[in-house]
Amino acid sequence: MNTANILIIDDDEIVAKTVERCLRGNEYKVQIANTGVAGLRAARRKVPDLVILDVIMPGMDGYTVCKEMREDAQLKDVPVLFLTAKVKVEDAIVGLSVGADDYLRKPFNVDELLLRVKAILRRTKSSSNGVTVDAKLPPEVEIKFAQGEQADSDGIIRIGDYLLDTHTYMFTSPHKGKFRLTPVQYSLLYHMMTHPNKIFSPSLLLEEVWDYPADTGSTDLVRVHIKNLRESIEADPKNPVFIKTIQGYGYSINGGMG
Repeated sequence: MNTANILIIDDDEIVAKTVERCLRGNEYKVQIANTGVAGLRAARRKVPDLVILDVIMPGMDGYTVCKEMREDAQLKDVPVLFLTAKVKVEDAIVGLSVGADDYLRKPFNVDELLLRVKAILRRTKSSSNGVTVDAKLPPEVEIKFAQGEQADSDGIIRIGDYLLDTHTYMFTSPHKGKFRLTPVQYSLLYHMMTHPNKIFSPSLLLEEVWDYPADTGSTDLVRVHIKNLRESIEADPKNPVFIKTIQGYGYSINGGMG
């Protein structure tokens, strides 16, 4: 039985009820809030395992709700899935930059929604509050850990002057300073930094980081997260040197730095 608690925040009652029926039919516990303010109040009263959030709402829109969640110690690690009629890539960039894990465009397929919900909950359940705390490093990284070349005993993964703290989820860029990653940003950087120089296609990252089944989810999701990370990390995001684009293949962490 699915015991996850899911909060739907959407001012469109028809959409909210449709999503509720779909989730309850799969034995999830569901709560609905019809405004951003009510949704935040409900989330703080009982912290959900996942929030499905509309973007366009009167008063407090979904972007603001997500931003407030990421600034709240109680809610900062709760995964957020945007369910939105806004279809431009620019809209997705805004949504993911304020801390959303994924987005699904309206009108949506209920089977696709369920697949994404299950994948998000699987990923967060297998980690601690949405981030991998005690994940075992791959063998090649463990060797470098012992030699002090890539990882320190305090859990810092180092590639050149770029540092990922696996205890505090802080990332340090020599160009942009130190900042805390969102859960999905942490999972993405952890996975790529523990496999430096490996080329990951967007589809492979959807499977290995987001835990989506093959041919599920949009590769735009990966591209937008990479774009946002570059904005936060790179000296010149348009000419990245840390998160490289390998034309025709995908993305790779430049492990030859330093």
